[in-house]
Amino acid sequence: MDVVVDARETALRPPRNQADSRAVSWWTVQWLLFMLPIGGSAVAAFWFLTDRPLWLGVAATAFAVGCLAVALAAPHAYYRVQRWEVTGEAVYTRRGWLTHTWRVAPMSRVQTVDTARGPVQRLFGLADVTVTTASAAGAVRIEGLDEAVAASLGARLTAVTQSTPGDAT
Repeated sequence: MDVVVDARETALRPPRNQADSRAVSWWTVQWLLFMLPIGGSAVAAFWFLTDRPLWLGVAATAFAVGCLAVALAAPHAYYRVQRWEVTGEAVYTRRGWLTHTWRVAPMSRVQTVDTARGPVQRLFGLADVTVTTASAAGAVRIEGLDEAVAASLGARLTAVTQSTPGDAT
């Protein structure tokens, strides 16, 4: 049996919205808090735990510089690929550098909408919105939104899901 699919109805386009541009700074702080101790530990181990052969010092320093480079470059790359959009029918997200992961959560499957603001996010005026669905794949998370946009999005999603028929199961 042949299945005919109209490509105009099924084509996914990239979601329209990006995270707030301040999210790059927030992600950079997160990456630095993670990578600096790793790179610093390599240099400290070389300095305190070896008899300091030159080649090992060069390797430890190169590793530490690589950690710093990743911490500074990764947030910019993530900002370029992360997208989100909410329509009356669904919540759409796309993320991933090498493998793009698309998530489409129909409004009829939405169970809860949560807004979260960590301490560092509050410094940057940012928040995340997590949409929990009746899906084995887990929640759909939209990161790095302006706090006012996140609050408005949470209210909008709540209103739309309440007016959408379905039992979210």
